[in-house]
Amino acid sequence: MSEIAIITDSTSYIPKELQDELQITVVPLQVVYGNKAYREEVELTEADFYSKLKTNDQLPTTSQPPVGEFVEAYMKLSKNHKRAIAIHMSSGISGTYQGAVTATTMVDDFPIDVIDSEITTYAMGAVVVEAARMAQAGKSREEILERIEYIRTQMKTYFLVEDLDFLYRGGRLSAAQLMLGNMLKIKPILTFENKKIVPYQKVRTRAKAKAGIMELFEAEAKAGKPIQLSIIQAQVQEEAEEWKAYIEATYPHVTVTISHFGPVIATHVGPGAIGLTWYNK
Repeated sequence: MSEIAIITDSTSYIPKELQDELQITVVPLQVVYGNKAYREEVELTEADFYSKLKTNDQLPTTSQPPVGEFVEAYMKLSKNHKRAIAIHMSSGISGTYQGAVTATTMVDDFPIDVIDSEITTYAMGAVVVEAARMAQAGKSREEILERIEYIRTQMKTYFLVEDLDFLYRGGRLSAAQLMLGNMLKIKPILTFENKKIVPYQKVRTRAKAKAGIMELFEAEAKAGKPIQLSIIQAQVQEEAEEWKAYIEATYPHVTVTISHFGPVIATHVGPGAIGLTWYNK
């Protein structure tokens, strides 16, 4: 067992088998329907969420983990590790990071570095996985933190949504923007900037938005440097597989994985969302 424990939250969407293999501790966010809260990917799976989405007129809300769940995780890990590194979703879209920081003040004699990834989904998950592999390999705190910072500054993330109404109901579009976007059939390419989701480019069709995202990736891929890339999708697995096949055939120096928008993030982007996230190795 490594001296350094690695912690993240459920919006990293790291496959369960990889969590177990790398001994990654995951603190779940919550999806709330009325008065009932479900812990993401523990009490509410991706399949459950999309099933409920079809039968419920009202969108659920989302909530960060209670501070007590972080404290519980830290105390449990302190029994077998000397310290921990916690990597969490962007503080610009959730209070999860701040909750994790607050929890560190409630645990004695167990140093914890809490990192604001400034992103989410498997863009963050890839950072967590690499940190966990380094911890298992016996790398030092300083080496792991330096690598995390490198990946964080290298990471590019671009995605599109199918239905702007999800962004509007999640508070990320105004009513005027929603109306104009629907009238013009706009499919914005979105990205992370200053820890928040912002429009990068506005295009008129899904096909053009996908082509725009691919162009952004290919502009870097053509340099021939090794790249770690993830395709993140919400109920459009076939489209993701097509992208994967094309990228692997065209750019053999790119390592490709497919991930998903889980319940918490899908609440805000909706089914049909798809994007690419990558960094130079």
